[in-house]
Amino acid sequence: MSEHFDVLIVGAGISGIGMACHLQKESPGKEYVILERRNAIGGTWDLFRYPGVRSDSDMFSFAYAFRPWMSPKVLSEGRLVREYVKDTAKEYGVDRHIRYGLKILKASWSSDQNRWTITALQESTGQTHVFTCCFFVSCTGYYDYDQGHLPAFPGVDRFKGQSIHPQFWPENLDYMGKRVVVIGSGATAVTIVPAMAAHAAHVTMLQRSPTYYFIAPNLERVIARLGRVLPARWIYGTLRRTYILLQRALYKGSKRWPDAMRKFMLRPIQKALGDNVDMRHFTPSYNPWDQRMCVVPDGDLFKAIKSGKASIVTDEIESFTEQGILLKSGEVLHADIVVTATGIRLKTFGGIEITRDGQPVAMHELLSYRAVLMQDLPNMAFIFGYTNASWTLKADIASRYVCRLLNYMDAKGIVCAIPRAPAGQLDIGNVMSSLSSGYVLRDVNELPRQGRSGPWRVSHAYEVDKTLLLDEAIDDGALDFTLKR
Repeated sequence: MSEHFDVLIVGAGISGIGMACHLQKESPGKEYVILERRNAIGGTWDLFRYPGVRSDSDMFSFAYAFRPWMSPKVLSEGRLVREYVKDTAKEYGVDRHIRYGLKILKASWSSDQNRWTITALQESTGQTHVFTCCFFVSCTGYYDYDQGHLPAFPGVDRFKGQSIHPQFWPENLDYMGKRVVVIGSGATAVTIVPAMAAHAAHVTMLQRSPTYYFIAPNLERVIARLGRVLPARWIYGTLRRTYILLQRALYKGSKRWPDAMRKFMLRPIQKALGDNVDMRHFTPSYNPWDQRMCVVPDGDLFKAIKSGKASIVTDEIESFTEQGILLKSGEVLHADIVVTATGIRLKTFGGIEITRDGQPVAMHELLSYRAVLMQDLPNMAFIFGYTNASWTLKADIASRYVCRLLNYMDAKGIVCAIPRAPAGQLDIGNVMSSLSSGYVLRDVNELPRQGRSGPWRVSHAYEVDKTLLLDEAIDDGALDFTLKR
């Protein structure tokens, strides 16, 4: 037995909940379901529970366009982001459409039936469920939820302390008065270090190479004061527009004037740490935004370092020892706890096996169309946000494009839409090739490909994508349509 829906959404994180809300608003009457592997709403925000976990984008642009973030907190702790997503689902009634605890095993398209068949496993019981749908939307993000990236460190089995990956943080971990080493210098490490430094004996951030940091000032008091004299909707609408422009300015400026932007990024760090700082720890070898930039709220990382509660070491690991980590320089870092903030693994489409008329589909060999649909795959969309700006900015307009497409198909009596790429369109790189981050380079074969031009090329630019997804005609000559018989 199977259940049939007009639209099937995979994932109840920020993208999946947003997609469902847009579907209800802009394509009313569609029967839909959300299949979620976890037993809660939130996706990434339900997965990560390490100390200090927070948004690394401002909440005014990270929040849904249709439901503004009405709090003066610019960078919010993970708990509040999770509550925001849950409250949105409840407010729009999409929480009633979620089926929890279902791991999607396979998605199969049948051209004879013009529908998808989705096979899911109820992990708690081992029971298999089958769903069919006319349109399939993947909102699974790009993390592998089952494993993070963990290098094979020599001698790690000798270490007598605790070794923890942030993706699997133990509940109620006691690190009071403990010596902690955090391996990594990305967004996770930068969040964990000041949070743990408040209670640990000392926290050392061990990095192989430096990362660019942007110090975000604390504007809560200013925003709260404005709220006494100005309408809240006006304040938060203005803040959203301002932060969107700021994100784009930082990214475009970094690409156009990398030397000037490097100085712009490093100067506040030097000021925050004082004259005795060794800036080699904070000066990357690459240009700004070649890799993802880390936001430091109110300079909390640098305050922890300046206070002596935290420190930073740039070196490589020779091996673990019983008491800590031996570095290649010969220095030993003693530790009771080692946090391996060494990154994520990519797994697009949640690792679902996808077939078309019985033939397996290699997703990493296909081009993305408008960065929402997939070459030669019928009636399937993937909601993939920005990596150089707030994720939800792109997820919002991508979801609205899917609704536009569904409405167009209904109006024209279309049962199947397939993007067809012209010959010679395939280019070098994938949808995240604008970044040279380790997690992108490690799992390059997990990602859809880039085209040379037009709707086959990912712009990473909000102002360009708004026009492409919301204003340009649905029938642009790249989609093959099948009419209802």
